[in-house]
Amino acid sequence: MSVADGRIVQTGQITASNPAPGGSVKDLGDVAILPALVNAHTHLEFSDLPGPIGRPGMELAEWIVEVVHARQNATLDDDTDRPSPRANITQGALEAQRGGTGLIGEIASTPWPGIDPHTAELASTKIISFAEVLGLTQTRANEKFHACVSHLESHRSLAGISPHAPYSTPLSLIDRCLDLAIRTNHPVAMHVAESPAERELLQQGSGPFADNLASLGFDLSALFPWRHPEPIRHLIERLAVAPSALLVHGNDLRPLEIGLIAEHPTLNVVYCPRTHAFFAHDRHPVAELMAAGVNVALGTDSRASNPDLQLWREVRWLLQHRQDLSPADVLKMATLGGARALRQDDRYGTLAPGRASVFAIVPTTAPTAESLYVDFADFDASSADALHN
Repeated sequence: MSVADGRIVQTGQITASNPAPGGSVKDLGDVAILPALVNAHTHLEFSDLPGPIGRPGMELAEWIVEVVHARQNATLDDDTDRPSPRANITQGALEAQRGGTGLIGEIASTPWPGIDPHTAELASTKIISFAEVLGLTQTRANEKFHACVSHLESHRSLAGISPHAPYSTPLSLIDRCLDLAIRTNHPVAMHVAESPAERELLQQGSGPFADNLASLGFDLSALFPWRHPEPIRHLIERLAVAPSALLVHGNDLRPLEIGLIAEHPTLNVVYCPRTHAFFAHDRHPVAELMAAGVNVALGTDSRASNPDLQLWREVRWLLQHRQDLSPADVLKMATLGGARALRQDDRYGTLAPGRASVFAIVPTTAPTAESLYVDFADFDASSADALHN
C-alpha cells in the first residue's frame, strides 16, 4: 500500500512490477492493517472518570439520576485541580486515538470547547461533534437549542445535532432539531429504545423513568405519555426525515421497529457492546438489524458506563461473546459502518485509493482468515503499542 499527503494512493503488494510511487518504504512486519477504527458514539466529557458511575446491572433510569448528580457536583466543586472540560475531551480523544480510532462521533455538551489545539498527536483524528439538545422545561429547551445553532455555525461540516433522548427531549423540541437538521443539512444522533423503562414512560407515563424524573423535580403530566400508541415507531418515522440519523443504543428495538428502520437508508444504529453489558440488558438485536440490512456502527458510550474508550475492546468483546455474528461483520461495524453513519465513508472505513492514510495495526502471523480472527479475539489493544494510527 502506498500513501502520500495523508491519503492512500494505491493498494496491493509492493513489487518490482508494482512499485511504490516515490518516497520511502516502511516494513511493518507481521501485522494486519485495517482502516482506522470509528467510534460512532461517545461522551468525551466524562473521560476523567476512573470507572463507570453506579453499579453493574442497575436500572438505566436510576443510573441517569446518578449521572445528573455527578454533573451537578462537578459544576459546584471548587477544586482547581479538577481537569477542565477541554482537558477531559482531549484526554478521551487521545485514549481513543491510541487504540486505533481515527474518527469519533462525540455528543457535545454546549458550549463545547473541543480538544486542545496544541495536541499534535490528534492531528490525524477527526471528531464530528453533535450538539446535545434537551430540556423538559421551555427555558432549558430554548437555551440548549440556541446553543446548538451556535455550535453548528462554529463547527460547520464537523458538527451535528443531538436531541438527547425521548425521556429528556419533548417532541416539540425534537421537531425543532429535525427542522434545523433539514435546513442546514447536518446529521442527527439520538438515544433511542435504550430500555423497556423508556418504552413504559412513553406509552404509559409510568415506571422507573417517571419515578426518577419526578425525583429530580420535573412535572411530567404534560409530557408523558406520548399521544401515540406506538411511540418508538413514531419517533423512528420522525427521525427518518433528517438528512441522516444515528439511533444510539437500540437495546429495546422490536422486530417491527427494526423493519421500519431498514426501510430508510438514512437511518443507522449505533451499538455500544460493553455499555450494553454493563446494564445487563437483554440480548441486543444487532444480528437482526444487520440481517434486515440496517447499517450498524459501534461506539463506546462514555467512561460513565464503560471502563475505557478502546473501540478495539468492543470488537474483541463481540468476537468473544457474540458467536452469531460473523467476524467480518464485526470489523465492518467498527470501520465502514461507523464511517457511513457519520457520513465520512468517502474518506474513512475502507483501504482504498483516496481514503485517509490512518490505520489500525494489529500484530499477527495468521496464515488464514479464520486464524486471523482468532488472533483478533485474543489481542488486547492496551497490551502493546502495536494498535495505533
